[in-house]
Amino acid sequence: MGPLVTLPSPEELTNPTASISPRNRWSLIQQIHQHFWLRWNKEYLHTLQERPKWAHQNVNLQENDLVIVREPSPPLTWITARVVEVHPGTDGVVRVAKVKTAQGKLLTRPVVKLCPLPLRN
Repeated sequence: MGPLVTLPSPEELTNPTASISPRNRWSLIQQIHQHFWLRWNKEYLHTLQERPKWAHQNVNLQENDLVIVREPSPPLTWITARVVEVHPGTDGVVRVAKVKTAQGKLLTRPVVKLCPLPLRN
């Protein structure tokens, strides 16, 4: 079996009587899943964490913002959290934020380790 070059038709994925074996179907689903995460990581995730020069005014994190917490682990294991508290520096720029995960765990992270999701309340 060669590399996946096109997506299968919807009938092939949803029809249980399709000519694809369960083993090949599982392999195909895994390939689609891996392809999605690789593209998401390369094309989208890096756009969330911009590194502009100091001359460009950036919007500070605010309470209740949703963020992805960057960790030294693979991106598939990164977690989403909600900003609970922000700690601005003397210049008014937020440097550190306290975030709460879905499990209720409170984490304190520098802003450079947080990727804000493009949603505002």
